[in-house]
Amino acid sequence: MLILPAIDLINGNCVRLKEGAESTRKIYSDQPHIVAKQWQDEGARMIHVVNLDGAFGRAGQNVRVIEKILSSVSIPVELGGGIRTLEDAGNWLSLGVARVIFGTVAVTQPKIVADAVQKYGAEKVVVGIDARQDKVAIEGWEKQTGEEVLSFARKMQGLGVERFIYTDIQRDGRSTGPNVERTAQLARETQVKVIASGGISSVAHLQSLMDTNERNIEGAIIGTALYEGELSLADVVEQFQNKLS
Repeated sequence: MLILPAIDLINGNCVRLKEGAESTRKIYSDQPHIVAKQWQDEGARMIHVVNLDGAFGRAGQNVRVIEKILSSVSIPVELGGGIRTLEDAGNWLSLGVARVIFGTVAVTQPKIVADAVQKYGAEKVVVGIDARQDKVAIEGWEKQTGEEVLSFARKMQGLGVERFIYTDIQRDGRSTGPNVERTAQLARETQVKVIASGGISSVAHLQSLMDTNERNIEGAIIGTALYEGELSLADVVEQFQNKLS
């Protein structure tokens, strides 16, 4: 199982939020590229970066910071946050991002996702499914839609999407564990690769994902638990990525 450390960016800083609320930000570093290098040194095979400024409608923020992250590591970087046009996706991919994550636009303008899959290939495109009470949220999680998670996932699958990141918003930043049941259901019923996100803070949480035996649960994103010292990236890489992938 792939273990992806998260780097969330606001105003050039590496931060963590609770349930995606900007007012809850806690700054962990003003040098995100150093953090990225640390995660690589501890065994990460890919880094999950979110441009929160972009997600909150400030699309021009953090470009140079992300470029510095890309030049500081040799492992792939996936990027989400404010990617809402085919041009946005192409620009980031041309800068060296390994794959782009569509969130809001997947709901509001799904044709852009379909076009990106066709133009760049399914391996370069991820759809982020961010859910609150089993309904998809958009615009930096600030706006709730009536779209049910599984129904939305099937629509995306029909567009050629081959990978989801599923986040239970109410668990994000809370260290309460991922929504294992919904993650497994999504993987099982769509047969699309799923990366779990939100609330992962212990070995037991990662083991619970493994115990589902759902082969399409591809990985897990860990954020707050790494920054707060609740988990050691090197340890969980050794236990869940290197030995069990």
